[in-house]
Amino acid sequence: MSASGDGDASAAFCAELVRSHDFDRYAATLFVEPPRRRALLALYAFNVEIVRVRDQVSQPLPGEIRLQWWTDTLAGTAHGGIEGNPVAAELLRAIGQHGLPVAALAQLIEAHLFDLYNDPMPTLDVLEAYAADTDGALFALAARMLDQGSEAVDHLARHAGLAQGFGRVVARLPIDASRRQCFVPLDILARNGSGEAEAYAGRETPALRQALDELIAEALRHLDTALKLLGEMPQAVRRAFLPLALVRRDLDRMAQADTDLFAPFERSRLATLWTLWKASRTHVFRM
Repeated sequence: MSASGDGDASAAFCAELVRSHDFDRYAATLFVEPPRRRALLALYAFNVEIVRVRDQVSQPLPGEIRLQWWTDTLAGTAHGGIEGNPVAAELLRAIGQHGLPVAALAQLIEAHLFDLYNDPMPTLDVLEAYAADTDGALFALAARMLDQGSEAVDHLARHAGLAQGFGRVVARLPIDASRRQCFVPLDILARNGSGEAEAYAGRETPALRQALDELIAEALRHLDTALKLLGEMPQAVRRAFLPLALVRRDLDRMAQADTDLFAPFERSRLATLWTLWKASRTHVFRM
């Protein structure tokens, strides 16, 4: 197979990986021009690989080894090179093409080491740092692919990442509780008269619901700030933040008093595409 054929196969592999494991971000790339879509899918495929390490190991050490391989790959010191790994090949292509800061990608990997252990999230400040280094970094890197990076864009990306990250903590509560992992900050739980044990119990109590409502309110506050800042950004960069339309939809649902936050919920793919299409036609996200 030619080098071009290998590249096409790697790009297709990344697209399918994101479509299967992170449909929200996959769907958002459909509203971006194809030349830049490929790089975005490489970034999001890399994120899928990092995030799902937790699901692929039963002990922290094998997970650390897998994450270390990615860190070494970014540094150019991985044993065995990237042959046979289409995600790594596409990611390095995107880094070279768009001048992506490797430090941000390495920090994303470092942040996800937390996932491998059952330590509870201690404070809101720590969760903010985690969300900024993961979801926030993805927004910032995607924006760089579509336009140019800047301090203003990074500031926007941080607020966007906190909104998305906090919402994800609430959305994944049933899954994390079943693993006896607690991403809801302990200081928020304690401030509302709840605790780690209630988060693991698999059902809402008034105190736990009050704590979750506080986290949802924090997410909405960051979302409102992000959307306000987005209106001041160059048009070319706005599509990188299109997933915020889904964040808004999900947070509004979670904030409703009659929503059982322990009940399984999965937004349909049709609803995802419809929400993104409508948002893409608004002034905030129009290119």
